[in-house]
Amino acid sequence: MTQTEGERKPARVVVADDQTVVREGIVMLLGLLPGVEVVGAAGDGEEAVRLAGELAPDVVLMDLRMPRCDGVEATRRIRARYPGTQVVVLTTYADDDSLFPALQAGARGYLTKDAGGEEIVRAVHSVLSGDAGLSPSVQRRLLERLAQPEPVPEPAPAQSPDGLTARETEVLALIAAGLSNHEIARELHVSTATVKTHINNLFAKTGLKDRAQAVRYAYGKGLARPPAG
Repeated sequence: MTQTEGERKPARVVVADDQTVVREGIVMLLGLLPGVEVVGAAGDGEEAVRLAGELAPDVVLMDLRMPRCDGVEATRRIRARYPGTQVVVLTTYADDDSLFPALQAGARGYLTKDAGGEEIVRAVHSVLSGDAGLSPSVQRRLLERLAQPEPVPEPAPAQSPDGLTARETEVLALIAAGLSNHEIARELHVSTATVKTHINNLFAKTGLKDRAQAVRYAYGKGLARPPAG
């Protein structure tokens, strides 16, 4: 006899989030809804991977920013070791630096934490049916990204000075062009936090102290041209 949708076994879920209040709130919320059964809860990525092995859940609801092992790495490990377990990301962040690495690691769903309980349950069952469980805002971001032409960066020198990476050299050239951190982030399609990390790294490698020195350095190394006149 074929099971009807109402008789379908609930999806077995592990919730992974390092914030106790958030984790317990998600567990309590899902416990009130049909279609899912929370079988475990993890406080970081390492524990999420361990529980995936011990409990063989259908889905792990995965936060991204967690200690010891972040959600992207935990997703990668789970999908490699336990392919029968799907991952749906449930996070505060929907920026490119969070979204795309998580999907590339093997997450089949991606929701932000303003999602309601019913939306979470739908995403869980969507990934178990072979579909993607993406929030509308994430779907829009993916479509926007696909519609954007690939940026054409300025050709980098054959060998970057002082061990700078190609991206650090690119950030330095944009600093010399007068762009703010926010403008650089928009130009490179990354977060401002990522831009700050690149700037800190290139300052450390070159011994630069501020943006004015960075501009002079870029001119001196031929990474940027002074404005005409």
